[in-house]
Amino acid sequence: MTSQRVIASYFTIAGLYTLAAALIWGVNTLFLLHAGLNIFEVFIANAAFTAGSVIFEIPTGVLADTRGRRASFLLSVTILLATTLAYVAVAEMGGGLLAFSLVSIVMGLGFTFYSGAVEAWLVDALKATGYDGQLDRVFARGSMVTGTAMLVGTVSGGLLGSLDLSLPYVVRAAMLAAVFGVAFATMHDVGFTPRVFRLADLPQEMKKVARESIAYGWHNRSIRLFMGCAFLQWGFITWGFYAWQPYFLELLGKDAIWVAGVVAALISLSIVAGNALVDWISQFCGRRTTLLLWAAALQTVAAVGIGLVDSFWIAVALLMTVGATMGITGPVKQAYLHETISSKQRASVISFDSMIGSAGGVVSQSGLGYLSRVRSIADGYVVGGLALLFVVPLLISLRRFGDRADVFVGKTAAIRGTCAPQGIPAISQVDATPVAGGEAGGRAFPRET
Repeated sequence: MTSQRVIASYFTIAGLYTLAAALIWGVNTLFLLHAGLNIFEVFIANAAFTAGSVIFEIPTGVLADTRGRRASFLLSVTILLATTLAYVAVAEMGGGLLAFSLVSIVMGLGFTFYSGAVEAWLVDALKATGYDGQLDRVFARGSMVTGTAMLVGTVSGGLLGSLDLSLPYVVRAAMLAAVFGVAFATMHDVGFTPRVFRLADLPQEMKKVARESIAYGWHNRSIRLFMGCAFLQWGFITWGFYAWQPYFLELLGKDAIWVAGVVAALISLSIVAGNALVDWISQFCGRRTTLLLWAAALQTVAAVGIGLVDSFWIAVALLMTVGATMGITGPVKQAYLHETISSKQRASVISFDSMIGSAGGVVSQSGLGYLSRVRSIADGYVVGGLALLFVVPLLISLRRFGDRADVFVGKTAAIRGTCAPQGIPAISQVDATPVAGGEAGGRAFPRET
């Protein structure tokens, strides 16, 4: 298998998976409201999904790091297919909050089998096939593929939802069956050797993964700061992505479900645009933290603005701005982390990082969901946006460490005044020697979303 074939397989699998998943993203809140839940109960059900992600991140990370990334992904698709159909069944039977929450927890399990595993498979396979390019570019283009898939999926889901809100779920299940077939045929562990794993070994393996996640993840100061950012940013985004659906329709003054699909598609476009900007902006900025800082500041302003404006179109534009910042920070953070951690525990540490972000989602969806119920969704955006301010000092601290992973691979660049945020230490020239052997900032460290 060649590096280009690995990349092509990654794009295909990630794109199809996202296309299937995205069919319900633009209508999920409306579906739950139509099923009889109130806005607070909707976010409690969503928080149950996120809590499931937190609970199962480490056990599923064990599977990915023992039986292999392929097995983990195939389990993810299977569980997601079953729980998607279960959502429809609960709605048809008039099930309430408890039933939706239980299904949501299991659905969270399905997504944890995906998180970390596919990224780890890609990076290991690229190293095994001699790839010497820049990971930022692969991740950025992968995000463009998934962003495009999200665009198609959300628009299609909105149109299907206009006919019947359960239709996007049924079609999603059918597509996931197809994704399983494609992954089974094309995704094989390369650069990673699975080891024997028995169910009886799970507790011991979980302890081992937990120890390694703490030692190589939390105890590494750079990764710890990234986890703090994930807690805040993904906490807000997990709530904000679902809160806009009823809020924007209220601003519009129409109960047009297809509009929700179109807005979700515009968010997808903004994420793709952010992905596309990574390559261009990196020509002027030598350090990854520069992009992350600018994106964090812009994200905060846009998030607060969504709650302050009373215009549908301005709110859409601001939400697209938030999407664009996500498109910039995603691949940059991925590349930083993967150049900081080594192969054996790669899936576990990425899953641990994802777990911290999911924990932020549980807090935000419960807290901001309650605020939305007793006050308004607009107030939720203001409060959630202001909480994002705390990301900036975390990134400033990360920047001051001077990690070599902070530098774009294969590049020696001056950080110009037009690119470096005011008041943040800059360097006149940075050495862009690629990081290898699990080193960060020239310091060797043991290994770990």
